[in-house]
Amino acid sequence: MAKAGKAEMLEVLQQFRVVVQAIRKHYAKVEKRSGMTGAQLWALTHIAAQPGITVGELARAMAVHQSTASNLLERLVALEYVDKRRDGNDQRTVRLHATPRGIVAQRGAPQPRTGVLQQALAELPPASLVALRTHLSKLIELMRGKDRRARRTPLSEM
Repeated sequence: MAKAGKAEMLEVLQQFRVVVQAIRKHYAKVEKRSGMTGAQLWALTHIAAQPGITVGELARAMAVHQSTASNLLERLVALEYVDKRRDGNDQRTVRLHATPRGIVAQRGAPQPRTGVLQQALAELPPASLVALRTHLSKLIELMRGKDRRARRTPLSEM
């Protein structure tokens, strides 16, 4: 590797460290203040914003597998932050609603409630997101030992 290339590689490595540290710090703060993981808080935030959302809709909104969303919900239901209600027309459909207790817990949690990385990505211009996706795809392609199933695992659960 050329000297200039190595310096750039080290700079990018340092940038990744800053990103990972910011994510870890935020999720630790979320857990300490709310008793929820970052992914649970993100799920609760979606449910509070969209009363009646289904588990499948929640999974798609969070880019996770439906079973992952169901597992996140178990704790939220146990904490009495979320109610599951059967749809009157179709008893197979479960609708999710934040409880008053869940609304209070969600409002008291650290910002951004969706996560620091998700918030930052949402604020990037579309062209920057496209470029970032392209470059990260190439980076992942070159990495050894990758597990593509990680695509569906919330960062706070890693």
